[in-house]
Amino acid sequence: MARLIELAGPAGQWLAGTCPACEKGRLFAGPVRLRDRCEVCGLDLSQFNVGDGPAAFLILGVGTLLTVLALVVDAAYEPAWWVHLVWAPLGLALTLGGLRLAKAWLLGAEYRHAAHEGRLVK
Repeated sequence: MARLIELAGPAGQWLAGTCPACEKGRLFAGPVRLRDRCEVCGLDLSQFNVGDGPAAFLILGVGTLLTVLALVVDAAYEPAWWVHLVWAPLGLALTLGGLRLAKAWLLGAEYRHAAHEGRLVK
């Protein structure tokens, strides 16, 4: 499948969901589940621990954005109470939609900066 836009480097890697080392192999085995190894270059993806970081960042960011938007809408238009029911599904959609991108970004950052758990520099 041909890509409409070719992006190189880190931004292209996390937008396309490709391996940070070779930028060819697929990063994900499912919608948000990472593969154990890159199918092209063999990079061990299980060594990177993205954990709950992407979800926490997204929940905080999306929550802040939606809170500000809800307050602006309420102050500007004074809608009925049920109009604010739109914020919960919108928050869920933005968080789940951005989770794949956030995981790819964090894994790519760990790879580029050679981050490892529990390593002290002397």
